[in-house]
Amino acid sequence: MGRIGNEWVTASITLAMLTAPALLLSQERPVFAVDVRLVRLLVTVKNTAGELIAGLDRDDFTVIDTDVPQKVELFERQTEQPLSVALLIDTSGSTAIDLGYELESAKRFLKALLAEGHPEDSAALYTFNYQVSLQSAFTRRLARLEERMKGLKGEAGTSLYDAIYLASRDLEGRDGRRVIVVVTDGGDTTSRKDFHAALASAHRAEAALYGILVMPIKSDVGRNIGGENALAGLASSTGGRVFTPELGEQVDRAFSEILRDLRTQYLIGYYPKNVPPAQDGFHRVQVKVNRPDLRVQTRSGYYEDSEEPTAGGRKKR
Repeated sequence: MGRIGNEWVTASITLAMLTAPALLLSQERPVFAVDVRLVRLLVTVKNTAGELIAGLDRDDFTVIDTDVPQKVELFERQTEQPLSVALLIDTSGSTAIDLGYELESAKRFLKALLAEGHPEDSAALYTFNYQVSLQSAFTRRLARLEERMKGLKGEAGTSLYDAIYLASRDLEGRDGRRVIVVVTDGGDTTSRKDFHAALASAHRAEAALYGILVMPIKSDVGRNIGGENALAGLASSTGGRVFTPELGEQVDRAFSEILRDLRTQYLIGYYPKNVPPAQDGFHRVQVKVNRPDLRVQTRSGYYEDSEEPTAGGRKKR
């Protein structure tokens, strides 16, 4: 027993000596954080003439997160993904004269959206003046959406940021692509939320925002230039764009162009790896294509957590 006991002690000491360096090495080896969250980007690609490019493959794209190249884990052409479109109609007092024309164009857009594309495409209808009203939750029933447009009239202020914020919250968690289409004639006057909260909410919903800015005043005098610039900033940062049509056929054309964009988008997804934390919590993302004659339209980044930034850059818990 004594000899066996000594051999057991010797073997234990030898095993400890052999495993100790390995344990120390594993403790000293740097560990890179991996975000288990899949970052999804809706991407539109156009050539220098503004024509949509629909036939690209996964290898044609490069994704860079905070200066760190990423591996594309998810790649789909967007006709394979259902659309959830939140349609926001400005019913403030200044829209009273033109609202009827805008609603007729919106009906034609919804009819085309729900008649073509993916069989699970759906739309929700919101109106906003001094308050935001959900007229219809997400549905494929065109008759319901058209019914909810009846009797709408323009009155009071404009809560644009509140409308974008609330619609974005409703879009979170919906399958497929998420899009906000805003029809308005100017800036915000009565929202409780500000530009930063609206933008952050759209980013968290991974929603592209398209604006149809019907301007009753064409000269710079009397126009809400600040509001127009804010809407343009919301659109470009989320991967959408703004149209400035006159009433009539130009509004129809703007809706048609939005629909063409949505039918030719790509969905690109990746899991952030080796990405340093962002100072303001927002990661800047670039998507590039391997052809110099093509241009990419997508959102500018994502928030790394669920906290909501305020106007001063601080986070609201």
